[in-house]
Amino acid sequence: MARVGDTARTSLKSILEGILMASDEPLKLGDLAAVFTDDEKPSNAEINNALHELQDDYSERGIELKEVASGFRIQVREDVNLWVSRLWEERPQRYSRALLETLALIAYRQPITRGDIEEVRGVSVRSTIIRTLQEREWIRVVGHRDVPGKPALFGTTRAFLDYFNLASLDDLPSLAEIADMESLEPELDLEPAQADEEDAEPAPDEEVDVEAGNEESAESVDAPDEQNPPEPVPAEDELKE
Repeated sequence: MARVGDTARTSLKSILEGILMASDEPLKLGDLAAVFTDDEKPSNAEINNALHELQDDYSERGIELKEVASGFRIQVREDVNLWVSRLWEERPQRYSRALLETLALIAYRQPITRGDIEEVRGVSVRSTIIRTLQEREWIRVVGHRDVPGKPALFGTTRAFLDYFNLASLDDLPSLAEIADMESLEPELDLEPAQADEEDAEPAPDEEVDVEAGNEESAESVDAPDEQNPPEPVPAEDELKE
C-alpha cells in the first residue's frame, strides 16, 4: 500500500478528518497514528501539519477542530451552538450558582478539602453538590490531607478540561474574567441564584425541632379542649321530636 506522506497530504487530511468525525472521544497523535500500518504510517510532524490544515479549513464553518486535554476532536463551534442545541427538545441539566462556585474553588485552588471550600464560601457545601460534580466526572479525590480525620482532597479531571475546551489548567481564564457569574450561565445553563442559606444542609437538631413542631401541631388539632369540652351530639330520636 502506498505510504501516506507529502505527496498525498490531502488524502492524509481526509483520513484524519474521517477518523475524528467517527470517534466518540478526543484522539491524541498516537491514537491517530495507530490506525496506519507500518509501511504507510505518517510521521507525527505530517499528522500535525494535516491537523493544522483542517483547522484552517474549518475557520469559516460551523465546526472546528479543537485540541483539549484528551486530544483532538471535531465539534460544533461555540458561536453556533445556540441554534444547534434547539435540535433537542429536552433541556440540559441545570446547575446552581453554589455548584459553580464550588467547582471554581476546586479548579483554582486544588487540591482542596470540603472544609476549605466551606471556609471560603462561608456556608456548608451540600453533599449533593460534591456528588453531582463527581458523577459528571469533573472532580475526583486526589488524596487526603495529613490531619486528624484525613479529609479528602479534591481536584479536577481530564473530563473537566475536555468539557470546558481546555488543553490544561494553564488555559483557565483569570479570576477577573469569570468574576461575572452571569456570563457563564449560557455554557453551564445555571439555575437562578439562590440564597446562601439554601446551600447549607440542615443540622440534625434542626430536623428534630421541625418534627417536634409538627407533632405539637398535630396534638393541638387532635386533642380536645379540657376547659371547653364539646357539646354532646343529640341522639337521632331527640332530633325527630
